[in-house]
Amino acid sequence: MIPPSDMQLIGNELAIVWQDGTESYISAQLLRARSPSASVSGEKDIFGTQYGGESGKDYSDVAIESWQPVGAYAFRFHFSDGHNTGIYSYDLLRKLGES
Repeated sequence: MIPPSDMQLIGNELAIVWQDGTESYISAQLLRARSPSASVSGEKDIFGTQYGGESGKDYSDVAIESWQPVGAYAFRFHFSDGHNTGIYSYDLLRKLGES
């Protein structure tokens, strides 16, 4: 996992500069929709049955209010709708920036 060297908000996008010089831009809407939190993505039982989740929800008015590091591998974001339980690994942020 390569950590970012800098992260800033530009409008409603998270701009990330990675230590290898790559830049990623992730909209607050995409970041919120792809939260790895079980309350957003739901959970599957051993038979593959999905429980919970927020599929199809509109996040177009959601903004990133702040973030904090989690260990040396991830960040937790705080969104304007009150969501703050997803832990976004560096790898996940890199993938979201490539999509």
